[in-house]
Amino acid sequence: MTSIYDAIEKDHARHRELLDTIAGTEGDSPERRKAWDEFYRDIKSHSAAEEETFYSKMMKETWGQDAARHSVHEHAEMDEILEELREMDMSSPGWLTRFKTLKHDYEHHMEEEEQEVFTRAKKVIGAEENDSYGAAFLKRKKQEQGLIEEKREDALED
Repeated sequence: MTSIYDAIEKDHARHRELLDTIAGTEGDSPERRKAWDEFYRDIKSHSAAEEETFYSKMMKETWGQDAARHSVHEHAEMDEILEELREMDMSSPGWLTRFKTLKHDYEHHMEEEEQEVFTRAKKVIGAEENDSYGAAFLKRKKQEQGLIEEKREDALED
C-alpha cells in the first residue's frame, strides 16, 4: 500500500519534472505540449483528490483549518493560472512569463505542503490510517481524471 504522504510526494516529484521540462523547452513544441498536457491533467486531478481526501480531514480539527484553507486557496489561484495558460498561445512570450509565475507558486506550494502541512496532518492522520488515506487519494485522483473536462465546462458556465 501507498501512504497518503508517499502518494502526494510521488505526484509532486513528477510535477517538478514536468515543470522543469516545460521550462526547458521553447514555443509550441511537441515536447512542451506533451509535458504541459500531462501536467495540466495530473495537477487538476491531484488537487481535487487532495482537497477531498486529505484537506477535508485536516479541516475537522480547529488547528488544521488555517493550513488546509491556505492550501486550498493556493489550489484555486493556481487553477486560474492553469486555465489562463490553456487559453494562451504557448509560443508567446506572455505564456512563458505566466508559466514562470505558476512554476514558482506551485514549487512553493509543494515545499510548504511537504515541510509544514504534512507535520500538522500527521497529528490527524496517524500511521494506522496512512495507507487507507493513500488508497482513497489514488482512487479519487483516478475518478477526477475523468471529470476534468466536465468540471472545466461547468466553471466556464459560471
